[in-house]
Amino acid sequence: MDFFQQQDRARRQTRMLVVAFGAAVLAILVAMNLVALFVFGQVAGGEQGSVAPRSMEAALPIMAVTSAITLAVIVIASLYRTVQLRGGGSRVARELGGVEVDGTTTDPLRRRLLNIVEEMAIASGVPVPEVFVLDHEDGINAFAAGWSPSDAAVAVTRGALENLSREELQGVIAHEFSHVFNGDMRLNIRLMGVLFGILVLAVAGRKMLSSMRYGGGRGRKGGGIVLAALAVMLIGYIGLFFGRWIQAAVSRQREYLADASAVQFTRSPAGIAGALTKIGAATSGSQLVVNTEEVGHMLFASGLASRMFATHPPLVDRITRIRPGFQPEEFARATAEMARHRQARLARAEQEAVESARPEHALPGGLTLDADQLAERVGQPGLAQMLMVAGLLAEVPAPLERAAHSDEWAPELILFLLIAADPDLREQQLLMIAEAMGSDSEAQVRDLLNIEPDLPVRLRLPLLELAFPALRRRPERQLLDFMRLVDRLAEADGEITVFEYVLARLLNREIEDVLRPPRKMVGGRRSLADHADAVADLIAIFADQGQPDDALAARRARAAAADRLEGIETETAARTPPDWQDRLDAIFSELGDLTLDARRELVEALVRSARTDGVVVPAEYELLRLVAGVLRVPLPVLDGGDASPGEQRTN
Repeated sequence: MDFFQQQDRARRQTRMLVVAFGAAVLAILVAMNLVALFVFGQVAGGEQGSVAPRSMEAALPIMAVTSAITLAVIVIASLYRTVQLRGGGSRVARELGGVEVDGTTTDPLRRRLLNIVEEMAIASGVPVPEVFVLDHEDGINAFAAGWSPSDAAVAVTRGALENLSREELQGVIAHEFSHVFNGDMRLNIRLMGVLFGILVLAVAGRKMLSSMRYGGGRGRKGGGIVLAALAVMLIGYIGLFFGRWIQAAVSRQREYLADASAVQFTRSPAGIAGALTKIGAATSGSQLVVNTEEVGHMLFASGLASRMFATHPPLVDRITRIRPGFQPEEFARATAEMARHRQARLARAEQEAVESARPEHALPGGLTLDADQLAERVGQPGLAQMLMVAGLLAEVPAPLERAAHSDEWAPELILFLLIAADPDLREQQLLMIAEAMGSDSEAQVRDLLNIEPDLPVRLRLPLLELAFPALRRRPERQLLDFMRLVDRLAEADGEITVFEYVLARLLNREIEDVLRPPRKMVGGRRSLADHADAVADLIAIFADQGQPDDALAARRARAAAADRLEGIETETAARTPPDWQDRLDAIFSELGDLTLDARRELVEALVRSARTDGVVVPAEYELLRLVAGVLRVPLPVLDGGDASPGEQRTN
């Protein structure tokens, strides 16, 4: 099942969630009305316990008011919880006691975790998520949460850090990334809001009983109120029943799919199978100390000991699907192998090996990304791509890596990427920085320029992606001012290069997602033919930017892109206009309602265009990442052998 099919599945599950929520609310309304009729004496004492005809006129207003109040409580509670979760994945992680991993950490286990997450994110073409550790949890577990990849967070327990090898931790993180790619996170966070709404009555009933217990509540009137409170609480547990059922229905099959995606991602069945085996072997298993009632459906493994309405398949079933020859006796051997500090020693050795072995110039890439195989690769990059990204990140100078992870330096690092090589223009840009952010920021950018005056082109986008998690923690006003400054720096010389445009638009999209998380699933209802002119112009701009000095090669690239697209004519499209940036902005706005299939077809077309001459130049690679980002298609990095070697700073 590829990325686009997974997105369709997430849409179907969202509709199922709405239906299930409606069924739960209907059951609660019926029960609440029966309680209200009983309390107000409207239930007749007939043999069948039905509402007497003579009382129906009096019963209807009571039922209407009861239904309205109950429905309002449920809906308002759901909306309240959903608004609470507007902060995205980091809000969920902190509610569970998560501590964010500092990018400058020297702890070998946290460093290992951060490296794995960054490598997977950059290899996959999604923003690097925030990373958290649940320090107080001995169980082996993890989760990914957020409304979109731009506000996502990945969290693991201390037990996972201390007990899993790098390969096993990589399998767990790959499992969580599959939820990031496939729209599961948005469904999970909506499910948290829904569950809160239908469980709120149980909480209200308990509060009422508690207040009656300590507040007196004696006598006939008080007894009636106690009975009503007890009934409300019991009805609330009807909501709990439905909530558990919804969680189980939504989660179980997704876990099998995420396990399979993790194996495809890492090419290592032993990794995720080993992690699941250690869960079965560990004393704490995957159980969490904190209450996992709301979040049980988004965990890597079950957070509760109860098997009734389990949100995850049995461990043995999950392991045998990955390793058919697995025997439960292997749990005992895994117990003997687990040592509290063993993984810390291994992680420290791994980090030292990386530091001592800087690779030759690595390029964005991995396995060849053929347009015909794109659907299978989107959201599921291979192990070779991850290894290439690991090599690329190892090439980043240590001071720049520390700056990207630092709250105090990340904005200045992004500005550093926009500084021109021309001395006069550079001074003009530095003056803009001093005016907008102060002399300290200007000095920091100068320091970075002194450290790396000629940054290779291949390191620019990875550094931007590394810096984004630290940048997005800034207040909204600062982020908006920062976006305006980025636009001014890009326009300082009167013309905007492809990289400057791509950086500004990627940054704008990710910051917009953080400030206003998207509430809709990816995909609309329109085909490429419905936006034929916009698609033709996008292909023309892409081809012309990839072949700026060869009109014939640009025409061949256009033809290759349009070869399999019905209703798209690129032959008559004009050469790229001087205001191509404004045209691209309009195109991206217009293409927001494309179907998932149309998005796949468009990205495949641009890949064909880029590969026409066998060389993917930086402008093509950067525009591809931008288009994929705008369309919310996690595009894996392209083949390193196809990218041009190490150009220096040109903007």
